[in-house]
Amino acid sequence: MEKIYDVAALGELLIDFAMDGKSEQGNNKFEACPGGAPCNVLAILGKLGKKTAFLGKVGNDQFGKLLKETIEEVGIESKGLRMDDEIPTTLAFVHTFPDGDRDFSFYRKPGADMMLREDEIDYDIIRQAKIFHLGTLSMTDEPVRSATKKALEVAKEAGCLISFDPNLRPPLWSSLELAKEMMEYGFGYCDILKISDNEIQFVSGKEDYDEGIRYLQEKYQIPLILLTMGKDGSRAYYKEMRVERPGYSVKAIETTGAGDTFCGSSLNGILERDFENLTEEDLGEILSFANAAAALITTKKGAIRSMPEKEEVEQLLTK
Repeated sequence: MEKIYDVAALGELLIDFAMDGKSEQGNNKFEACPGGAPCNVLAILGKLGKKTAFLGKVGNDQFGKLLKETIEEVGIESKGLRMDDEIPTTLAFVHTFPDGDRDFSFYRKPGADMMLREDEIDYDIIRQAKIFHLGTLSMTDEPVRSATKKALEVAKEAGCLISFDPNLRPPLWSSLELAKEMMEYGFGYCDILKISDNEIQFVSGKEDYDEGIRYLQEKYQIPLILLTMGKDGSRAYYKEMRVERPGYSVKAIETTGAGDTFCGSSLNGILERDFENLTEEDLGEILSFANAAAALITTKKGAIRSMPEKEEVEQLLTK
């Protein structure tokens, strides 16, 4: 099949309610920001001129309709999005701390994104993509877990590069053992792994990042591992190489979507190069661009609608 999409992603599409100060009465105010990691990844790819498609499910309610309109507005192909008449759209309330870090309250027992079934996936969208991207939130519960596993098999058969960001959210799992098991399931399939500092410690049981990555490389033979370390920047591990680039300091207001922006920017860099023969210089350029884009998203609320322009990223890179 002809590869008409650069990246197709499967997973959760939801509303992130971000804190927006207090009302005159002293009540917390929240802003309804369209979000969900896989679509955040696609949103930055769209800004960078790539063609993307999303597979997932939202409720046939006001939030679901808002999400569908939003992804269409930012240029993400929505024909793989299903609407559920019974189950409402998943909601996440993001509580931000003074240092910009956050905590989540999820309304997802169940949420529509968990209800995607195998027979509702448009597998041709996956077959038509160069890269298939996913996380673990589509593996917390059935039926979406089986749907995700089937989608992965189709992607592998179709010769897609598989990109995986575990995006661990402990409150959404019945147990951390299951979370670890599903992360490991993803490791077994992926060509590109984006993993954060706390996730690598969680899954490898090793304090030292390099040791944790080595454990993953030896066990799963993942060609490219991208490690994010928050404001300290990121590292790429590819073949025998280990490349590190520093982060960019900006005035962060909240970190929602930073990892996804990093991930999408990295995929953009990979699409523009030969994945089989990346050089140290290639990896350095990919990391620097992704670090800068991720820093910029932290200066705004929300993710899908707040992605930086390519020029803004390049400006930060030259500072």
